[in-house]
Order: sequence, then structure tokens, then C-alpha cells
Amino acid sequence: CVQPSVPPVPNYKLSMSIPEWLQAIQTYMKMLQYNHTGTQFFEIRKTRPLSGLMETAKEMTRESLPIKCLEAVILGIYLTNGQPSVERFPISFKTHFSGNYFHHVVLGIYCNGRYGSLGMSRRSDLMDKPLTYRTLSDLIFDFEDSYKKYLHSVKKVKIGLYVPHEPHSFQPIEWKHLVLNVSKMMRAEVRKELEKFARDMRMKILKPSSGHSLMKERSRGKSLSPHRRQASPQRRTCRRDKS
Repeated sequence: CVQPSVPPVPNYKLSMSIPEWLQAIQTYMKMLQYNHTGTQFFEIRKTRPLSGLMETAKEMTRESLPIKCLEAVILGIYLTNGQPSVERFPISFKTHFSGNYFHHVVLGIYCNGRYGSLGMSRRSDLMDKPLTYRTLSDLIFDFEDSYKKYLHSVKKVKIGLYVPHEPHSFQPIEWKHLVLNVSKMMRAEVRKELEKFARDMRMKILKPSSGHSLMKERSRGKSLSPHRRQASPQRRTCRRDKS
């Protein structure tokens, strides 16, 4: 029987510009395809240390199975490691459509004074965005405008901290350092909050508080498994993020 072709993992070449490199990573993710099957092929526990999540990313490149939004974020981090000029941070959206809530996450990118994103979604304008946005709020509002096309109203936006470039780090990813209830805020107010946060991030003022949350997880001991079960609705909603 014919083996399905496995897309080659992109390699950074010195001749590449950063936008070209990000495009190569996104093209690779698209070749893996969006997972419409209803089965989660890779388990991603957000509380795991970065080193464990990078092992899962390696597995994704070996298995070449379709992925969803959360897996794309982990894979994006893995593939951009070792590019210190590229800062990576998670951006999560909670939206409302037709009586239901949906969750979606992309990998925010900051490089050379510009913002963009990498990711996977059913909708082409809710995943990667080019590295052309002058401010973080411009990027977030572009996502919000894209959501409006599908009649989704954005309720909350959560922004995490820069993810370290150290793949063996035991630090977990900080997924939500800033949480904005955007549906109850004016755009000017949202912009002000995002720009203050972005400025503090660039100046590396913000420090992860994950140590505390990790200790809490550890102290809960065996209650980690219910936490995993709680995460499954988020996986489901991620799957139908823009139905």
C-alpha cells in the first residue's frame, strides 16, 4: 500500500527573512491539515512544563497527523525555538455564537517592532496573520473583525507572556497574564490595556507567576486528572471554533 507523504519539517536557512521563515512554518502546519475528525490525536495539558510540551511537538512532526488550534500553538513554539529575535506568546479568544461559547487560541508573534500570528483554524482568517501589525491591539482587533464575519462576538481575550526559547525549561507556559472582558469595554479602553501590557512585555517587566500555579497543581496531587477532564470541553469547542 502507498504510504501517505509526510511533509518535511521546515529548516531555517540564513538566507531567509523572519517573515519567510514564519511563512514556511505556517505552510508546514497547513500541510499537516486541520483536524476535523473529532478525535484529539495529541493530548496537550496546559500545566505541563515547556520541556514536556516540546516532546509532544516532536511527536507531532514524527506522526504528521492533522492538528487543531492548541496543538498548532505548541508546534509553532517548537519550530520557532532558537530564534531569539522572535518572541512568542499565546492569544486566546472566547466567543459567543448562536447560544454557544467557543474557545480558540493562536500563537502571537512579535519581531522587529511588528506583530503577527501562527495557528490553525477552520477559517483562514482566524489563524496566521502576517508580521505587519504595528501594535498588539491592531492584531487583536483584526481577529475581532474576522470573527464578526462569522457572526461570532468576542467575549474575552487572554494574552500570555513570552515563551522562553529554552526547550528544556521546566517552567509552564503562562497562558493568561492579561484577561480582558472585551464585550464590556470600549475599543479605546481595550487598546489602552493591550498597549500597556505590550509595552511591559517588550521591556520584560512582567514575570511569570506560573511557579505559584504549578505549586497549586502539585499540591492538589491526584486531582490533576479532573483538571484534564475539564480541559476536554475546551478541546471540543476549539474543534468547532468557527462553525
